[in-house]
Amino acid sequence: MDFLAGCIGGAAGVLVGHPFDTVKVRLQVQNVDKPLYRGTYHCFQSIIRQESMSGLYKGIGSPMMGLTFINAIVFGVQGNAMRYLGNDTPTNQFLAGAAAGAIQCVICCPMELAKTRMQMQGTGEKKSKRKLYRNSLDCLARIYKREGLLGVNRGMVTTLIRETPGFGVYFLTYDVLTRSIGCEPDDPFMIPKLLFAGGMSGITSWLSTYPVDVIKSRLQADGVGGVYQYSSITDCVRQSVRREGLRVFTRGLTSTLLRAFPVNAATFATVTLVLIYARGTEGSKECELTPPGSDHHTLLQQQT
Repeated sequence: MDFLAGCIGGAAGVLVGHPFDTVKVRLQVQNVDKPLYRGTYHCFQSIIRQESMSGLYKGIGSPMMGLTFINAIVFGVQGNAMRYLGNDTPTNQFLAGAAAGAIQCVICCPMELAKTRMQMQGTGEKKSKRKLYRNSLDCLARIYKREGLLGVNRGMVTTLIRETPGFGVYFLTYDVLTRSIGCEPDDPFMIPKLLFAGGMSGITSWLSTYPVDVIKSRLQADGVGGVYQYSSITDCVRQSVRREGLRVFTRGLTSTLLRAFPVNAATFATVTLVLIYARGTEGSKECELTPPGSDHHTLLQQQT
């Protein structure tokens, strides 16, 4: 039931946060010499005006499809890691989260590659004149046919660098916050406290690894149309800094932080409601909520 609740909660998080993610990706990879968007709000406006509301949800099929597999990996790895480490300490929470983050990259990287390519498709067009990809699966299939397994896993190293510490920081922050503010089962403000802890943990996690996410997005968006701009991670960093300065590492950060809190809030609220509905009176027993991932995957573990 925890697995089902986590999946439903994660889906709610994706629905709430995907428009912000689309804006983030567009801002991260736009041409600095001919920018289409002046900032987060202008990007939102432009996408809705030029591509309609559906433009904000481009590429949502990929995270929705990968959600179940990612949750399954995170659930198993985080739980087994905590059992192996023994004591429930902030350090162990960080290590277990880091392990879960590293292993789920096997699914996360191809999923985000398809998402990024779909989000960039038909930029500025209400109806794309020529769609390169029909959907997320078609996107991955075409990339595999053209570039093989390496192409499907484009951005894997940067995904690992982002997800491993990102998940660790998320677990660590959440653990410290819930211990500090107190989340007792009989506390009438338990749910708001847990939502606050989850939201703030998501923000902290993103801040800790955001520069890596910028480079990951650029590498995964590179090659659309067959033209490659970057030969490696180092080359991407060098070119980006030379052309745009250090501020390149904050592109799209506003929309990311705006997205982080509500995504985690939606996920936590949905998981809680599903478990209360499914378990009935069990919802009143002592519970410990432990999120398994960075901004859009949350696990609610109940221990009686």
